[in-house]
Amino acid sequence: MPESKLLKGDSLKLLRKFPSGSIDLIFADPPYNLSGKNHVSVKNGKPVAGNKGDWDQIENFSEFNKVWLEESKRVLSDNGTIWISGTLHNHPIIGVILKQLGFWILNDIVWFKPNATPLLQRNRFVPSTEIIWVAAKSKKYHFNYDLAKEINNGKQMRNLWEMSAERHKTTHPTEKPEKLLERIILIGSKKGGLVLDPFMGSGTTGVVAKHFNRNFIGIEFDPVYFEMAKVRIDQTVIENTLLPTKKDGKDNLSFAQQELLSASLN
Repeated sequence: MPESKLLKGDSLKLLRKFPSGSIDLIFADPPYNLSGKNHVSVKNGKPVAGNKGDWDQIENFSEFNKVWLEESKRVLSDNGTIWISGTLHNHPIIGVILKQLGFWILNDIVWFKPNATPLLQRNRFVPSTEIIWVAAKSKKYHFNYDLAKEINNGKQMRNLWEMSAERHKTTHPTEKPEKLLERIILIGSKKGGLVLDPFMGSGTTGVVAKHFNRNFIGIEFDPVYFEMAKVRIDQTVIENTLLPTKKDGKDNLSFAQQELLSASLN
């Protein structure tokens, strides 16, 4: 049976406690640093304050990204991949740091949202995409090409993913749709593998990881979102048709991975 471990706290500090090479897949939706007291956004066609919270206001944005990506590279296994969501606000910085740290960049996936929220302004194009960097530590990374092709109706999957944005299941302002994480986790990891989300938010990554028989570790700083994620993951039903065999489950994890799942990390 897959195990889920949720950690409340600062991911920059907690990641340093993880064993090196212990994680099979990282999905990160880090702060985009878009918030501010005078910022404006749109919700239901009306202007609203564009302040998601203190967690989305970072003074030294480059240094913040450098630190968590350095630790992510250390904890990622040689067969693992990291998937990082972003927009034009953080995508360039992330790409530069990935290069500086020596990551092997595989793709930049363009997630196109045909039902993106319209703009109130009339002086720019409507933002309708997010970018997902895909990178690895080595060329030995796991990538389920056959499954990707099967998901894509027998054709090679391209890096343009058209998926409509969905109504949020929670109050978290940057919640990602489960169908997006399903594609990432199924293609980028094996049953019984260990998935990490260092910015867990409302727990979507953990929900999908548990549903498809992956072990999961999530880190979340905000106590409200932490409890929200815990409830969602606890209530998630495992997909019976994808139950791992004994060799694919926890018994197949490395010693470091088993220690990490069992440790309190407090």
